[in-house]
Amino acid sequence: MSLIEVTGLNHRYGERAILENINLNVDRGEVFALIGPTGAGKTTLLRIIDLLEVPGAGEIYFDGRCIPRSGKQRLEIRRRMSFIHQKPQVFNLSVYDNVACGLRWRGEKKNRIDGKVDHILEMIGLEGYKNRNARTLSGGEAQRVALARSLVLEPEVLLLDEPTANLDPVSTAKIEQLISYIARQRNTTMIMATHDMSQGQQLADRMGVLLDGRLVQTGNVTDIFRSPQNEKVAHFVGMENLIEGIIITNNEGIATVNIGGNAIQAVSSYPVGKEVYACIRPEDITLALSSIQSSARNSFQAEVTKVTLLGPLSRVEINCGFRLIALVTKISAEDLNVQVGTEVYATFKATGVHIIERKLAND
Repeated sequence: MSLIEVTGLNHRYGERAILENINLNVDRGEVFALIGPTGAGKTTLLRIIDLLEVPGAGEIYFDGRCIPRSGKQRLEIRRRMSFIHQKPQVFNLSVYDNVACGLRWRGEKKNRIDGKVDHILEMIGLEGYKNRNARTLSGGEAQRVALARSLVLEPEVLLLDEPTANLDPVSTAKIEQLISYIARQRNTTMIMATHDMSQGQQLADRMGVLLDGRLVQTGNVTDIFRSPQNEKVAHFVGMENLIEGIIITNNEGIATVNIGGNAIQAVSSYPVGKEVYACIRPEDITLALSSIQSSARNSFQAEVTKVTLLGPLSRVEINCGFRLIALVTKISAEDLNVQVGTEVYATFKATGVHIIERKLAND
């Protein structure tokens, strides 16, 4: 049974629809990442799940029970959850007092508070900061204090809203390590909103794509990044090769897609005549200086039109009758002496091509 279930949720601010027909299940102990651009409705959805707002329509279930819109039971359930905001909120008090405040409000005895605070500060790597004023901390340190203040209450559900926004890479790495550690060691259920897709890939068991207030796709990392359900999701997750075509043959699930007179073979159940996009991850394309024998069904002679260095990788744009982008290691690009004007062969498997329906604007 899911620990959290959201059904038919809709929410508006005035005349503006923020969330539309949201249906979501999160299992106990799962880390679920909500990815989407700024303004997609991620924070609002977290606030509604944390019972800080009442949705305009729809229901939220916690551990199988429908949460009422008001009353004592709502407060009891909310105490089982904790929310980490995008901008860390710390009081003008010592680090110790910041972390201990929730335990004091719940009437814990001092010796138990001391033990719990010491343990959690050691876990987040701030044991030496106990007496420091929390307002003097860096952004990353303040975020760790906010995380500690939530964790010391041992919530069943931890909601994180852009937990590393505006942090430097070192602080981001520390927060991500903490989130991963908590998920593994405490089996805490987490729902994390982020626009950092690599963070979602790294930390989450499953992901959901929220676009324009709609949860358009949920699944594991492979589902989301390699098999987007529509054009909008494909663009958002960085599917750079999104090529228009039409299926001209389909022989037992191996489809031939006509791309402006060129043919790509792909695994697809779509029938002949269907207008589609052929989606190919840049990292699935192999480049060579001559035609090579392989099991890959797709091989095209091409000319390099642009090369961009991306750290240890090279992003290579080619023209093979249609535009294609390949991502290869910098070492491979140097070995091939890839530069503008170089003639190469681009090869990729039929299984590496994901086909989605191309819908007309009025569909």
